[in-house]
Amino acid sequence: MAVPGFAPRLAAANLLKGVLEEGRLLSDLIQSSHGPLASLPPQGKARAQSLASDTLRHLGRIDTVLDQFLQKEPPIYARNALRLAACELLVDGIAPHAAVDAAVRLVKNNRQTQHLSGLANAVARRVAEHGPEMWPDLEPTPLPANLAKPLAKTYGRKAVAAFEAAHETGAPLDISLHPSVDVEALRQALEAEILPTGSLRLKEWGQISAMPGFGEGAWWVQDAAAAIPAKLLGDISGKTVLDLCAAPGGKTMQLAAAGADVTALDLAPARMERLRENLARVELKAKVVVSDVLDYAPPKLFDAILLDAPCSATGTIRRHPDLPYAKKEMALNTLLNLQKDMLAEAANWLKPAGEIIFCTCSLFPEEGEDQVEAFLATHPDFEQLEARAEGVDADWRDAKGGLRLRPDYWAEHGGMDGFYMAKIRKKT
Repeated sequence: MAVPGFAPRLAAANLLKGVLEEGRLLSDLIQSSHGPLASLPPQGKARAQSLASDTLRHLGRIDTVLDQFLQKEPPIYARNALRLAACELLVDGIAPHAAVDAAVRLVKNNRQTQHLSGLANAVARRVAEHGPEMWPDLEPTPLPANLAKPLAKTYGRKAVAAFEAAHETGAPLDISLHPSVDVEALRQALEAEILPTGSLRLKEWGQISAMPGFGEGAWWVQDAAAAIPAKLLGDISGKTVLDLCAAPGGKTMQLAAAGADVTALDLAPARMERLRENLARVELKAKVVVSDVLDYAPPKLFDAILLDAPCSATGTIRRHPDLPYAKKEMALNTLLNLQKDMLAEAANWLKPAGEIIFCTCSLFPEEGEDQVEAFLATHPDFEQLEARAEGVDADWRDAKGGLRLRPDYWAEHGGMDGFYMAKIRKKT
């Protein structure tokens, strides 16, 4: 007989295994047709994903608590079972008997750890008894050294501590609006906050597709920081704009909503199908092209190009708590070369006086400031302009006009994704 709630917990344990032992991304594990969530109903999938994400987000604090009650290191599967129980007890507030029972059942479910069911029971009970008094005084989970060291060198240790706090807090839900929407009416319906840049931010939300305005195409999910690059182009009504690496389409919809003649290009067919679906839902139009950027031969030159280049995604750790663990050895050189080649290729497709917005959701200068500086050094027919948009704090701009966004900015609003953005113009 199936035990209620066990299947999502088992799936969460397998998600942890995929991230922490195999170095895989949660998104890949979740979307896999043969992955840990494949056989679960929607509610079970949501619970497993939430439990695994919360455990990863608080992993350092959870391990600190567990280590108080472990005399020696258990097998990784048993530790993961205890991690999930600790998360349920200390983060989710699950009833102690349910969390303890789940830990025992998970350990018994694995032949290699069946003999540790007594240990799991004892440790989980002690976490339930003593963990809540320890939890508030523990520091946020530190970033792994491969992230913390280079970030501290660039931003300082105080900033890294702020990044860690933002990582543990997580990310609210930001949305961008269709231009036909009554903003105040939607804000009230969603109980949202209007951010300085115009995005709406929700602190609490349920099933996305069931929320007011979604079915009517009134809005789409898009982090407020990710919504800024398209706004840096200013008035683009009637202009031809190429959106590179466009899927799943947030920026494409922004550009189309602003009145541009948009071509959206991306390599992944499945993600581009999702882009088409998003465009149809919000009743906006764009030409959709499935192609590698480096293989693309545009039939015409463009007034503007938006390149959100592939990167390490280190700026998105607020909403992707698996990133610090799954990407232990990021192939930065490969990414840097790809970014360089894409930017150089895009430069060939601009009309005179045309503009490129180059951006990456990375905290590493090598993928932002340094990349743009290297491009300008080899392309004297281009110049960097100040990146300006409504609601963008002048303090975020560097001396050359580029925007450097960080996870700890807008802390009073709930933070933002880390980004670098540069506005580059082809000289006439």
